[in-house]
Amino acid sequence: MNAWLLAAAVLAVGGLGPCLLRGLRGEPQERLAGLNLAATVASTVLLLLAQGFSRTSYTDLALDLAVLAPAGTLVFTRFLAGKEH
Repeated sequence: MNAWLLAAAVLAVGGLGPCLLRGLRGEPQERLAGLNLAATVASTVLLLLAQGFSRTSYTDLALDLAVLAPAGTLVFTRFLAGKEH
């Protein structure tokens, strides 16, 4: 296990856990914030795994997730805002 994989493991356990906990509990706005932060942490974990395993395909997946996650956040924000009167 090299330093990249160790950093990915620490971040996956220490970073994704609280984000998922926040995403599963609380008010809808807090869940959305937890989901958005979980996507950011997951992207970082994938980038660390790409370096650790020397596989570029993981980098592509991380970059795709980094691009699509904010779009999902905007869609969910629109649903939470409700209809305009």
